Amino acid sequence: MTENLANPVAPEAVVDDTPGTGPETVVDETPGTGPEAAGGTAAGAQAPAPVPDVPAQAPAPVPDIPAEAPPAAPRVKKDRRVLRAVLRWTAATVAFATVGAGAAYGITQMRRTDVPGLATASDGRWDYPEIELPPLPSGSPRPFAEANKAGVHYADLRKLLLPVPEGAKADKDLRGTDGWLPKADFLDAYASKDDRDRLGGLLTDYALRHIAARGWTTPDGTRTRIYLLRFDTATIVDALQQDELTNWDSPQFALRGAADVHSDGGFPEASQVDNIPRYAYTEAKPYGAEQVRQAYLVAGDTLALVVQSRKGGAAKIPFQQTVVLQSQLLG
Repeated sequence: MTENLANPVAPEAVVDDTPGTGPETVVDETPGTGPEAAGGTAAGAQAPAPVPDVPAQAPAPVPDIPAEAPPAAPRVKKDRRVLRAVLRWTAATVAFATVGAGAAYGITQMRRTDVPGLATASDGRWDYPEIELPPLPSGSPRPFAEANKAGVHYADLRKLLLPVPEGAKADKDLRGTDGWLPKADFLDAYASKDDRDRLGGLLTDYALRHIAARGWTTPDGTRTRIYLLRFDTATIVDALQQDELTNWDSPQFALRGAADVHSDGGFPEASQVDNIPRYAYTEAKPYGAEQVRQAYLVAGDTLALVVQSRKGGAAKIPFQQTVVLQSQLLG
């Protein structure tokens, strides 16, 4: 039986439809009606206890009843919607994961420069041709072999020069005659006449044999010069370098356009080539029209000088690359 919330004080009569009963089973519970109101009692029925008179009161206001939770059926329907949504997202996730795995596999099969947006930006290194050590005369040891106490390079010195990188223009002035550069042309790289005279005398005293040189200019204006000076033994080269050419912070003789240079500590430690001591210097700011970088390499019976210069500043990466590659060729 559902309670009538609109009029709780006046319930309706209830009819019992159970078989075997009739209208006499209908009881009107409204006060003041029925046989009891006439002063009698129905046969077989006990008279009810007297009801005390209670003053009529206004019905209490019906409080606002908060909405009940949705019935069970709607909740099940909502849960099913959530379940279907979860299943759809799960299927989409699996599909995307499958596609992503396929794409990742495809990327791993490609070179990085082939993938749009993932091309590796150039770090400034130059593209050199394939570099190979020149052949040695039959039976001759390499310069730092245990059997080669004098540290002699038996290979052709001209073939130990680093090749010109791709896109660069070769410097014809450094070719010399048959690939051998005159001593005066080498000395012309130094700024002071006094330095040129003094260094020229030292080269004679230390019995210089040959000078091989190569140079080039890249499209960005960087000029490179490499000089290889061969002497009789490694002992002579060590003495010349230690006593006459370089200090730990600066060289003894200033190159043209490089009056104020200091030790270049920017080379990575891993770039040091075995058996090839390196003495690198760079021009400090403020430099003039161009910046000059230089490095002396002591390689057995050969002394190498690598010079790079450029207006506005010589980049360190191609300089370091050139120095390391030339060191490897001499090793």
